[in-house]
Amino acid sequence: MTNALLRERLIRVRIALTADALRVEVTDPRGERLPEPRAAEGGDQFGRGLLLVGALADRWWCELCDVGKTVCAEWRVPARRAARGVVCHLAMDTKGRLEWR
Repeated sequence: MTNALLRERLIRVRIALTADALRVEVTDPRGERLPEPRAAEGGDQFGRGLLLVGALADRWWCELCDVGKTVCAEWRVPARRAARGVVCHLAMDTKGRLEWR
């Protein structure tokens, strides 16, 4: 997500809570390169995002779209705490403006 924002690309963030999982999806219109975790050196400014996602989420993956790609991360939630069908959409434009849908 940071790379998309730094390069002034539009992104879409979708957060969904289902019966057994919390899912966060970040969609970016650039799909020519799929994300890969990489080892950042101590002084590197970038390169830790997917390492953090991989360490914190129960699972993550990338899906190609008609335009761009979507990176998804999921966390399992206890069934008694989940509310089926709760979905929030958060869109951010290149000027950093957020819009809930």
